Amino acid sequence: MVSAFVELFLDAAPWLILGLFFAGMIKAFVPMNQLERHFGGHSKWNIVKAALIGAPLPLCSCGVIPAAMGIRRSGASKSTTASFLIATPETGVDSVSVSYALLGPFMATIRPFVAIFSAIVAGLMVHAMDDKKESPTITEQKNKSKCCGGKKEETKQTIPQKFSDGLRYAAFNIVDDIWLWLSIGIAFAAAAKVYLPPEFIMEYGQGLFAMTALMLVSIPMYICATASTPIAAGLLVSGVSPGAVLVFLLVGPATNIATLAVVGNELGKRSLVGYLTGLVGSAFAFGLFVDFLIQENVINIQAQLADVQQIVSPPIQTISAVILSVFMIISIMKWLRKKGGLLKTVSES
Repeated sequence: MVSAFVELFLDAAPWLILGLFFAGMIKAFVPMNQLERHFGGHSKWNIVKAALIGAPLPLCSCGVIPAAMGIRRSGASKSTTASFLIATPETGVDSVSVSYALLGPFMATIRPFVAIFSAIVAGLMVHAMDDKKESPTITEQKNKSKCCGGKKEETKQTIPQKFSDGLRYAAFNIVDDIWLWLSIGIAFAAAAKVYLPPEFIMEYGQGLFAMTALMLVSIPMYICATASTPIAAGLLVSGVSPGAVLVFLLVGPATNIATLAVVGNELGKRSLVGYLTGLVGSAFAFGLFVDFLIQENVINIQAQLADVQQIVSPPIQTISAVILSVFMIISIMKWLRKKGGLLKTVSES
C-alpha cells in the first residue's frame, strides 16, 4: 500500500508541478476582472466563450463560485454563468497535465474536450429553459452598476512581478485548495490498485451501472479536477471502464453540494434542472462513446500509461516529488494553525 502510494505520487509530481506553473501564469497574466467584460448579455456565443475561457483557468470547485457570481453580477446571463460554472472546475491546465501522467494521453485529451462540450450543452439547456424568463432590467441594472460605480485605481505590475505572483499563487493558493483531496485521492488509488478484486470490477465496473454509481458517489464530494484525477486513476487501473471514469471526472467537480445550492439560489430551479440535464446527459453520452471507441479501436490505456512513465527520468520525479511535498507540508501547517486558532476561539467563548 505504501509503495503503491509512493509510486503514484512520483508519477504525478512532475506533471502536477508543470500544471501548477501554467495555472499560476494564467492567474497572473489573465485576471478575472478583465474577463467579465466578455460575458455581458444573452448571446449564445457567450455560452461558448464562457466554456472556452473557463476551461483552462486554475479555479477549483470552491474558487469558481465567487468568480461565477462576479460574472453574473457583471451582466452575464444565467446560461453563460452555468457554462462557466461547469467548464472551469471540470478541467484546467493543472488537471490536464496530471491526467496525462495518471490516466494516459487518450483520457488527458478527451477530458477537456468533453468538459467544454458538456458546459456548452448545459448552457444551451439553461438558455432554452430559463434565460427568456429573466427580466432585461436586471441585466441593465447590473451593467449600470458595473459601469457607473466608480473606477478603482489599479497598480500596474511589471512582468517579473506578475511572474512572481503567479508562482506564489501556484505554490500556495492552489496547493492549499488541493492538498487534502489530492492526498486522499492518491491513497484511494493506491488502495484500489492493491486491494480491489478483479472479479468485483469485472462485474460492477462496466456500463451504465458503473456510470450511475460513480455519478452518485461524486455528487457529495467537494473535489476539484486535479484532486479527482488520482481517484480516477485508481479506478481505471483496477479495471473500471474509462467511460465510467470519465463520468466521475466530469460530474464530480461540477455537482458538489455548494455549487448546486448556488445554481438553485442564484439562477433558479429551472436553471438548475437545465444545468444538471445538460451536464449529466453529456457525461453519460460521452462515457458510452469512449467505451465504444476503446472497444472498436483497441486503445490500450495501460500501455499508454507505461509509455508516459518512461518519459520522465527518476531523478526529475524525485526532485518534483520533494518540491511538491514541501508545498503540501506548508499548506498542512497553515491548515493546522487555522484549525488550532478556531479551536482556541471556541474554547475561550
